[in-house]
Amino acid sequence: MHHFVKRLLIVGLGSIGRRHIGIINNIFPDVNIVLLRHKKCSEKEYGSLRINQCVTTLNDAIKTKPQAAIIANPATKHVEIAKYLAYNGIDILVEKPISTNSKDAEELVKICEKNNVILMVAYNLRFLPSLMHFKQYIQSNLIGKIYSIRSEIGQYLPNWRSGSDYRHGVSAKKSLGGGVLLELSHEIDYLKWIFGSITWIKSHTSKQSDLEVDVDDSASIILAFKGEDGREVVSSLNMDFIRHDTTRKCYIIGEKGTLFWDGITGKVKLFSDADNHWVEVFNSSSERDHTYSEEIKSFFYSVESRTPPLITGKDALETVLAIEAIEYSSFTNSKVVLQ
Repeated sequence: MHHFVKRLLIVGLGSIGRRHIGIINNIFPDVNIVLLRHKKCSEKEYGSLRINQCVTTLNDAIKTKPQAAIIANPATKHVEIAKYLAYNGIDILVEKPISTNSKDAEELVKICEKNNVILMVAYNLRFLPSLMHFKQYIQSNLIGKIYSIRSEIGQYLPNWRSGSDYRHGVSAKKSLGGGVLLELSHEIDYLKWIFGSITWIKSHTSKQSDLEVDVDDSASIILAFKGEDGREVVSSLNMDFIRHDTTRKCYIIGEKGTLFWDGITGKVKLFSDADNHWVEVFNSSSERDHTYSEEIKSFFYSVESRTPPLITGKDALETVLAIEAIEYSSFTNSKVVLQ
């Protein structure tokens, strides 16, 4: 694919920043990468990362005249950097969540619109072949009317990033945008992607375990969506940092059967009233790296064709609003109506 993004800024050198650098060197070797981080790069880092420049201030980053940027620093810092880039007409792929609060996210969306800047948010699960097929099966009326949705995600936080102490990571710290809701917001994004806007939310979030974190490690959420014929479709969503058997799955219960997605194994299964047993309808143990490379290709395509990205700032803003509603619902023990 011929592309004209030749100068790319990457902000942040955590695990995701490193992954993006590796993937871009792999699939777009002619792109010059400028890295913005809080400290200077050593000679060794230059060599091992294969970057062209390393800068420590936003001003210096702008001077390198990047055409696009990937923001992969902690979520609490996303917006201040993204706004500055948007004012300078630089297209942006920002890691999820777009922000830890909706006010900042909304401001960023407006600035990008005003400056004709592409703003894409990195909900990379949308590029998983198994989830894409799951969505197509649901929308192809395979199981008829949708009655109920059950979704869950759980993983033991200390095992997330091997070789690093979970207590110092982003996920464990409120000040860096941690906590189960912000870190696992993929689930809210994909449910909205498949079923549309959320109408109301009820939830209970808490810290159940003895993990050394200052954030909630568990959430039980009920989300309502407007169904096809005006009926409500209700989803339960359970999220946690505490289960040892890593799980990511979703069941869609319909009038003619049930569809099941397993995000860990990449399988989609169908239980139809006709067969009366489970049938595997799709299987792809596609690597996570595949989703990141597809996401970057998709971002570059938007930048070059000036077309709206697959995951817009507005999509991501809606997810932050949903997270705030989940927190508020739990805090006030009430149902929160979104629209």
